[in-house]
Amino acid sequence: MTDQLSDSSPPDSATEDFAQQIADSVASFLLALREIAREADPGRAVSLLLLEISQVLLTGARLGVQQDFTPRAEYQPDVGPEADLDQMRLRLADMFGNADTYAFVFDPYAPDVVASQLSDDLTSIAADLENGLRHFRQGDIDEALWWWQFSYVSSWGNLAGAALNALLSVVAHDRLDREETLDTREIDLIEAAEAVLDSD
Repeated sequence: MTDQLSDSSPPDSATEDFAQQIADSVASFLLALREIAREADPGRAVSLLLLEISQVLLTGARLGVQQDFTPRAEYQPDVGPEADLDQMRLRLADMFGNADTYAFVFDPYAPDVVASQLSDDLTSIAADLENGLRHFRQGDIDEALWWWQFSYVSSWGNLAGAALNALLSVVAHDRLDREETLDTREIDLIEAAEAVLDSD
């Protein structure tokens, strides 16, 4: 990201349309995440989170391929207090249970395995996205786009990718382990049938 500041000209219509699309995606993700935490249904939550995280990662990728956005001011303008996401974090942690803690490689070019919690990471992603949304809703499109892009590259993009991989692993273990169990049962039935036939 460049450190240069943008000029004072307002965003063009294409930039405004792009910012609106990003804002809509962000707002949808935040709403869905809160609802998933509120429902606290682990069976549905994993599938829904796979979908929601995939969609917000697409939003991040769209930000990543754009030119560098730059804010108008050297410091972020005050947009009020951050949203209180602690209750959501606690509900997610309780819902995930033993699956909350997972391991991932934060930087594949400096491969140190990091232990983390899905509840913490999803809440951190939400906080980054919500901060940009507050700038957008106050009419500061330049600041919103800069923040969403910067935080995607530096923080929430990596966390979202790691969380997606962890959730996919949960699905894989659930389905593949279950298939292995079914296969074992089938083998047991076949062996039992063969034993009956041999006894005749």
